Amino acid sequence: MKKRNMQIRSLLVVAIVAIVAAAAVSPAFAAEGGNENIFSGNLGNAVWTLLIFGAVLVVLGKYAWGPLLDALQKREQFIRDALVEAKNDREDAQARLEEYDSKLHEARAEATAIVEEGRRDGEVVKARLEDEARQESQKMIERAKREIDVAKQTAIRELYSTSAQLATDMASRILRKELSAAEREKLVARSLDELERMDTN
Repeated sequence: MKKRNMQIRSLLVVAIVAIVAAAAVSPAFAAEGGNENIFSGNLGNAVWTLLIFGAVLVVLGKYAWGPLLDALQKREQFIRDALVEAKNDREDAQARLEEYDSKLHEARAEATAIVEEGRRDGEVVKARLEDEARQESQKMIERAKREIDVAKQTAIRELYSTSAQLATDMASRILRKELSAAEREKLVARSLDELERMDTN
C-alpha cells in the first residue's frame, strides 16, 4: 500500500512538471507562428501529447520507478534490520557485561571469604596448639613435682632410717651392751618419730 501511494505521488509530480513545462514551452512555439500549443484548442495535438505522456509514465513506472522504489525499500529494510540487530547486539553485550561483573563480584567475595575462613582456622589451630602445649607443660610440671616429692620422701625416710640406725648403734656402744632386735626396733621407731616431729616443727 505504501509502495502504491509513493508511485501515485511520483506520477502526479511528473504530470505536473510535464504540464508546467508544456505551458512554458507553448509561448515559444506560438511566437514562431505555429499553432502547436496544446492549450490553443488543437485537440489532436493534445491527445497525442497526453498519449505520449501516459506512455512515458507507464514505461517509467514499470522500468524505472518500480525498481528504484524496490531498491529504496530494500535499503530501508536493510537499515531497519541492521539497527534492530545492532540494538540486540548491544543489549546482549550489556547483559554479558553485567553477568561478567556479577561473576567477578561473586569471585572476589568468595576469595575474601576463603581467606577469612583460612585466617580463622589458623587462629583456632594456633589457640588449640597453645592450649595443648600449656596443658602438656602443666602436666609435666605436676608430674615433676610429684616425682620430686616422692624422691624427697624416699630420701627423708632413708635418712631417718640411717640416722636412727646410727643413733641406736651409738647408744648401744655408749651403754656397752647389746640390744635385742625388739629393743632396737623400738629405739629406731622412737628416733624416727622424734625426727619427724622435729622436721614438722
